[in-house]
Amino acid sequence: MQPPAAPATPLPQLELARRLAQRLKMKHLLLLVAIAEQRSLTRVAEQLATSQPAVTQALAELEALFGAPLFTRSSRGMAPTDLGALVQARARTLLADLDHWALDMAAVAQERAAHLQVGVIPFLPGRMLAQAIDRTRLQGRRITVTLHESTSDQLLERLRAHELDCVVGRTSAILNMDGLQHTVLYAQAPQLVAHRKLAARLARRPLDWAGLAELDWVLGPRNTPMREQITDFFLRAGVEPPPPYVESLSAKVIGELVAANERAVSIVPADIAQELVRIAGVAIVPHQFSWQLPPITLFQRKAGARYAEQQLLVQALQQVCADLPGQADRTGPNP
Repeated sequence: MQPPAAPATPLPQLELARRLAQRLKMKHLLLLVAIAEQRSLTRVAEQLATSQPAVTQALAELEALFGAPLFTRSSRGMAPTDLGALVQARARTLLADLDHWALDMAAVAQERAAHLQVGVIPFLPGRMLAQAIDRTRLQGRRITVTLHESTSDQLLERLRAHELDCVVGRTSAILNMDGLQHTVLYAQAPQLVAHRKLAARLARRPLDWAGLAELDWVLGPRNTPMREQITDFFLRAGVEPPPPYVESLSAKVIGELVAANERAVSIVPADIAQELVRIAGVAIVPHQFSWQLPPITLFQRKAGARYAEQQLLVQALQQVCADLPGQADRTGPNP
């Protein structure tokens, strides 16, 4: 009986870095991502418009380069080993950087300085973002920007994967801050909004949280910092949190739903409430809450190079947010 083969001796870091620089090719990166999507070398070959022997050979080159298997094979398809999952994640990051590189080149061809991918949560005032982007033009660095809207946790995952350059989101204890740094931009106060007739009735007396819980609530999705805080406030008031009759990430949709339903209410940031009064026709219930929403925060990766244009946009965001009504001096970058 043959003794089990000894595990491969890991290469020294500098030696492995040299081998990767010399032997890793674009076809290897595309292969890694394709295997993650297809889980079959036959389907990978079809996706990459090549032959299966060529795909098999490229995979053998990769596994020889790393000195260990990257995938296991079974009747359910190919699954990454621990090393394979890490290598696939790095491949996605490198390909995302190449996509950004191409966008930068297109921006330069159009006499722009660079193209930035910026993640934003839905509950941000459009004027704040517009003013920040416009300020970069005043500095003579004409950038182009793509805004990606989603929840803070989803945006931070994309930031780590190098799909985004920075994120304007909301801090929360539930967020994974691995490899990221954050800077508080400004504080948002909560504001109760309702259909105009309902808002007039609610304004005549102190808020009754048990009575509010019986109304038709329109809220953001579960597991978002703002939704978690609203739930916590009902619980601290000794009231079962109301199940929303509609959940939406869109502030505008929330405003339209509230404006159309005489029993509808929502809690949104005060600056968003002012926008919804103007664009959707909701009414603000003049009640001051004793709590604040988690602050609006800028997230960036700790490691890696940053564009001068990215720093210019960061400075513009900080300047615009510092000028917002009721904002005290904000703190600097936090670890």
